[in-house]
Amino acid sequence: MPIRCEIVSQDRMVYQGEADMVLLPGSEGMMGILPDHAPLLTTLKLGVVTVRIAGREEYFTIAGGIAEVQPDQVTILADAAENVREIDVERAEAARRRAEEMLAKGIPHDTDAYLAVEAALRRSNLRLDAVKRYGKRDTTLPSRKEE
Repeated sequence: MPIRCEIVSQDRMVYQGEADMVLLPGSEGMMGILPDHAPLLTTLKLGVVTVRIAGREEYFTIAGGIAEVQPDQVTILADAAENVREIDVERAEAARRRAEEMLAKGIPHDTDAYLAVEAALRRSNLRLDAVKRYGKRDTTLPSRKEE
């Protein structure tokens, strides 16, 4: 029996459906969530969430947040989230260039502006890396051979 999965960003529902397994970038490392998992609440770090259902995988970038796990549902409340297939590569590359240029100008390291630009650079790099790794690949998992 699958587990219900919802990925919600600050402005929209990014994913809503069933899953056989959900892989999360927890603050202490990757977590695999299966149906009937023990309840838990965890913080999430910047990374990729993988939703497996019926031999297929969907990939979502998230920029931190929290996850609530119940035996029949996983709810991810992300600071920012996006399906990897929806990432605009040109926009992500432009954001990375802007952030790199701002950092090169010598923003003082102990300012909020520096931290914001550094976070924007990490998000841009995550989005670009996710597209390279998962974006154009066939997301159908190979079937197991019967022995």
